[in-house]
Amino acid sequence: MADFISRRPIWSIVIAIAVALLLALVFAVWSPGMEAVLGRKRVFLSALFNGVTLGALYFLVASGFTLIFGLMRNVNLAHGSLYLFGGYVGYSAGALTGSWLVALLVAFLAAAIVGVLMQVLLFRWMEGEDLRQTLVTIGLSIIFADLLLWSYGGDTFQVTTPDWLSGPVQLPFVVALRSNGEAVMMTYPLVRIAILVGAVATGVLMWLALNRTRVGMLVRAGVDDRDMLAATGVRVQLIFILIFAFGAGLAGVAGVVGGTFQSLQPGEDSKILLSSLVVVIVGGMGSIPGAAMGALIVGLAEQFGSVYMPTYAVMLTFIIMVAVLTVRPQGLAARR
Repeated sequence: MADFISRRPIWSIVIAIAVALLLALVFAVWSPGMEAVLGRKRVFLSALFNGVTLGALYFLVASGFTLIFGLMRNVNLAHGSLYLFGGYVGYSAGALTGSWLVALLVAFLAAAIVGVLMQVLLFRWMEGEDLRQTLVTIGLSIIFADLLLWSYGGDTFQVTTPDWLSGPVQLPFVVALRSNGEAVMMTYPLVRIAILVGAVATGVLMWLALNRTRVGMLVRAGVDDRDMLAATGVRVQLIFILIFAFGAGLAGVAGVVGGTFQSLQPGEDSKILLSSLVVVIVGGMGSIPGAAMGALIVGLAEQFGSVYMPTYAVMLTFIIMVAVLTVRPQGLAARR
């Protein structure tokens, strides 16, 4: 943090002002004049928290994607299919067992197994061939989509929220004042808050694993110089298989999470893949903090865009992506 401030003092001041303004908007009681300009505070806070929790979902998908695409240099455009596959499998497991946690575990294992098969049968024989990987995984995503459509049909499914995460929780934010002066506090679904906490914990653990453990050191060394690492006796292919399985498993878990507070239906794989690509491009390939930053920006842009500029909401994320590519082509958090 100190290094960033010393190298970019102007950007640090801009970020500090933006954070202070946001905190003032969140905690202050809005006057009638502010509501006339910005709308109701309840709507603003709902868009803010929906954007943050949507960013948490995007992070779960994009963190696995950035491991596979940004760190291992494997172009996997079937990652969105792993998301939808994990969501459907988790939905079936949850409906069968009645347990949301079992649905998460089964989705992770099922998507991880598919990821292992993809790494062993496909990517192992296409190392360094980006165009070939792109074409093969696009074809694989089409096959996945047809198989899932054949298995589950075109209906919309939603994973049942567990009882211990059902219902709203009161947050310490005043959204309005009653005529008698009593404050009206904001309520928000508990399941979304739990998902946000889980995404933050996942991101912290992934960063620590990649930067503070021997396994993370081996992964980064294998990406930089695979032959030299293999010459030391390390089984590079086994490490890459495990990393690919973990990234695919995260996509499966994200499918259950997305199916809990959104829905599962045909076409979600393409949508989530596109969002993951934007997140990785904005944040920077191979960077876990970059994936978190990009997911937060994209999630907030989608939610605030749908509330305050619905006509241009679809274009907003792409405008952000173009702006980042213009100013910092490697991404906000990636090194040159």
